[in-house]
Amino acid sequence: MSATEQRLTAWVHGRVQGVGFRWWTRSRALELGLVGYAANQADGRVLVVAEGPRAALDQLRDWLRVGNTPGEVTLVVDDYSVARGDLRGFIEK
Repeated sequence: MSATEQRLTAWVHGRVQGVGFRWWTRSRALELGLVGYAANQADGRVLVVAEGPRAALDQLRDWLRVGNTPGEVTLVVDDYSVARGDLRGFIEK
């Protein structure tokens, strides 16, 4: 893990479950070389946690907000923190 790596935690609201949203997110994250996961939440949101360089995280966040995502994203609430280095690959939960 590089000292410049960060962690993005994004709560994605809208119609994002049962529409291929987690698979789409995983594909975009892997394109950017990020590690982490996309997980369905009981309240209908999807939680996206990704680690990597800030520029790649910003790109993923932007794609989540305005990208051509499956379903319909109505809101993305995001937070950045120091990367923990505890993630491998990018998985769908």
